[in-house]
Amino acid sequence: MAQVNRTRLRSALTRWTVWAPLLALVPLPFTFGRHIGASWIAVVAALLCASVLAAVHHAEVVAHRVGEPFGSLVLAVAVTVIEVALIVTLMVSGGSDASTLARDTVFSAAMLTCNGIVGISLFVGALRHDTVTFNAEGTGAALACVLTVATTCLVLPNFTSSVPGPEFSGSQLAFAAVASLALYALFVLTQTVRHRDFFLPVRREDYRPLADNGANGRLTPAGGRVSDQPDDDHAPPPSNRAALQSLVMLLVALVAVVGLAKVESTPIEEGVRSLGLPSSFVGVIIALLVLAPETLAAVNAARRDRVQISLNLGFGSAMASIGLTIPVIAIASIWLPTDLHLGLGDTQIVLLGITAVVGILTVVPGRATRLQGAIHLLLTAAFIFLAANP
Repeated sequence: MAQVNRTRLRSALTRWTVWAPLLALVPLPFTFGRHIGASWIAVVAALLCASVLAAVHHAEVVAHRVGEPFGSLVLAVAVTVIEVALIVTLMVSGGSDASTLARDTVFSAAMLTCNGIVGISLFVGALRHDTVTFNAEGTGAALACVLTVATTCLVLPNFTSSVPGPEFSGSQLAFAAVASLALYALFVLTQTVRHRDFFLPVRREDYRPLADNGANGRLTPAGGRVSDQPDDDHAPPPSNRAALQSLVMLLVALVAVVGLAKVESTPIEEGVRSLGLPSSFVGVIIALLVLAPETLAAVNAARRDRVQISLNLGFGSAMASIGLTIPVIAIASIWLPTDLHLGLGDTQIVLLGITAVVGILTVVPGRATRLQGAIHLLLTAAFIFLAANP
């Protein structure tokens, strides 16, 4: 009977996650690009949340079918497509503040992934399993890529002299775009082909307590084996047909998310102004909306003691957000009616530097506790607070 009830529950969930994104597409023709009232704002917000949850479900189905780290890569790239679409749309329709929108959104995505997603994943995982383990080789390589492209694209514009202000010249922007894209391609090749085992979850039984600490000792590597199928994944992978259906519905859900987020963008901008917040805070809100599916997926993976997948999502999303967004924005800047200011402010550079140091100290041991998660969450809170109150 319990098995029948679980089957019915999964069936109902599947039906709900299919119909929610389709239903979310219905109001788009009537609300897109128009000024809407409070009632429509509430309806759109509810449908936006439903689409986010549906996207998480379908992404997890696809990830289960294709295996790691391909599953994390699918969601990271899909979410980056949403981010690029939102940035370009808002820059086309924006005013003078639109020149820094790409910078604010990309930096917000980097901070929310490297600190927010990583922090909450480590904290939730350690809260349930005391100590979480992951592959330091793959996670460290991902963090190194993120820091390299972030510094190249978001810090260096402040120190170049060809163009005054936090802006690249045309040739410098082209170099940054090509370098970011090349490094992202090499990262994907390393993650999925050449050193795929570096990004696979580590089995907990491959770790043993240190001899001098007894039964309550710390965990340390004992062989470094990884697993394509962690022990908590007893369910068989979905069929090709089910995975293909989830892939299609994932794309539909993401289209609904970007469309509804664009509808909500005007109320968000008006709300930011009415609260007296700086215009750059719009970038933070966009990043929060865009990264909601990945955050939920990362937390679900951490609860199942698969923190490596959570870290793949966090750092992979940061890498995709910078490595793919900057090249596309660089090309779009040829037609955009505003300048492209990519250089970070002093406060943002300090936050990026602290994130780099803390991220390295977190990744190197290959294991973490609630303390490391709390540190990253504190950095997330500091970033959001200072973005609202610079």
